[in-house]
Amino acid sequence: MLKITNSVQIPLNEIEIDAIRAQGAGGQNVNKVSSAVHLRFDIRSSSLPAFHKDKLLAFNDQRITNEGVIIIKAQKFRSQDKNRADALQRLAELINKATVVQKSRRATKPSRNSQKRRMDSKTKRSKVKNLRGKIDF
Repeated sequence: MLKITNSVQIPLNEIEIDAIRAQGAGGQNVNKVSSAVHLRFDIRSSSLPAFHKDKLLAFNDQRITNEGVIIIKAQKFRSQDKNRADALQRLAELINKATVVQKSRRATKPSRNSQKRRMDSKTKRSKVKNLRGKIDF
């Protein structure tokens, strides 16, 4: 079970993990060992609550395809186990990030006193600059 929150968990049989060969530098090891991990998670056919599914499908992220499949490629580590754990952690973070409900913004106005202070400082600054100008006799 992949724990997302205290109340939401994903069974590991819903997550498809494939071992692939990693890209980039790594010497001879990179050519013969499949240490990178390709994680695929189908949002629509998962056991997530409807709220989480809707938020994930509406979330704008390049790792979510048009078909509603999350694809994560983990190849940070040289070990396949560490890459698998990293991919699962990134999946949990993505789901948590997508389901955060933003607090609604309340419009506010500056107080009358703060407006007065602002205007006073502007007129004071204006007087200082005018005194720097050319003096006419």
